[in-house]
Amino acid sequence: MIIHVVQPGETIFSIASLYNASPQKIITDNMLQNPNVLVPGQTLVILIPDLIHVVQPGETLESIAQRYGTTSVNLLQMNPSIDADELMPGDQIVISHREPKRGPIHVLGYTYPNIDRDVLRQTLPYLTYLTIFTYGITEEGELLDIEDEELIRMARDFGVAPLMLISTLTEEGVFSNELAHVILNNEEVQNNLIENVLETMREKGYYGLDIDFEYVLPEDREAFVNFIQKVNDRISPEGFVLFTALAPKVSADQPGLLYEAHDYPRIGEASDKVLLMTYEWGYTYGPPMAVAPVHRVREVLDYAVTEMPRDKIFMGIPNYGYDFTLPFVAGQSRADSLSNVQAVELANEVGSVIQFDEESMAPFFVYYDEQGREHRVWFEDARSILAKLDLYTEYGFKGVGYWNIMRYFPQNWLLVSNLYDIVSLL
Repeated sequence: MIIHVVQPGETIFSIASLYNASPQKIITDNMLQNPNVLVPGQTLVILIPDLIHVVQPGETLESIAQRYGTTSVNLLQMNPSIDADELMPGDQIVISHREPKRGPIHVLGYTYPNIDRDVLRQTLPYLTYLTIFTYGITEEGELLDIEDEELIRMARDFGVAPLMLISTLTEEGVFSNELAHVILNNEEVQNNLIENVLETMREKGYYGLDIDFEYVLPEDREAFVNFIQKVNDRISPEGFVLFTALAPKVSADQPGLLYEAHDYPRIGEASDKVLLMTYEWGYTYGPPMAVAPVHRVREVLDYAVTEMPRDKIFMGIPNYGYDFTLPFVAGQSRADSLSNVQAVELANEVGSVIQFDEESMAPFFVYYDEQGREHRVWFEDARSILAKLDLYTEYGFKGVGYWNIMRYFPQNWLLVSNLYDIVSLL
């Protein structure tokens, strides 16, 4: 596997000739909408096939998989552009690439219920878990239902374990520490909530539960730990697993409402798995910077491994970027979120060259709008994703978790599927 950084004047054909690769495969693998226009500084993932099968009349993806001792899902990972229901004689199916695998990986993807179903179908072959965000909670411990049945069915069709998520997110889109306080300090409400969660998981076919309580009051720290343990004690005997999402801390006594009630060692002990939310250093209302600078992520990981078993930890990875407008004014500035693919398209539209920051290991570019305002766009590319996957390998974690999978990023999945064997639990 090669990550090529486009240089001025290069074309798909000149790049392909450098590596004796197929121009069409580069276009298809990277899902380039306009392969005739490349942006200096953008990345291309180049994969060299080791074995290719030419589809014969009457063959299906399943029969081809059986022939080579693999699975249909694995073939979809190797061939992201194919439609399993529309194989035609003469189509070429990559069976394997030359890149040796590093080992197994558990991959979790967060999604909202309104995800584009085509994006979901493209993404499911690369997932171990699909976490559906989010069930709301009332002060009485009732659940605010979501339309998740189709997503659960689709996940299970691909052998992906669906996870139910409960959070204290309000309809206004903020996490309520007042609601968390009520739930965490009222046993009757807790019991009602847990029974409602169990009933929902049973009826809808969930594999487990993800708890995402953010900005919990510091005085509720002990109650939060006790609640997580109580939930796990109740759901574990029925075969359900429990994930807990944790703020990205770098020390036990880190100040701040986001961090103080998240007790790493005790929550790690009470949960089956934890998801470290190692992203949002660059965020909507903050100054321009990378969403997940690798040097900052490493600080969180260094602390986490002193408090929790590595085989419980999932490292968070962002699947988005931000367009920041300068000058930054605290309390007034608001960045626009965009996909990693959209970021490259924007760089092309405004004529920018994509640069790469070696400290944060993230790409960015600068442009000026029609009003003369400076913009800085930080996003993810193949290099930045590889840097994060290298951290996963270095630290020996259980898996990675993507926030979120609403927008398809082909280069990410090319890297994950060619570097690791993605674990399926179903």
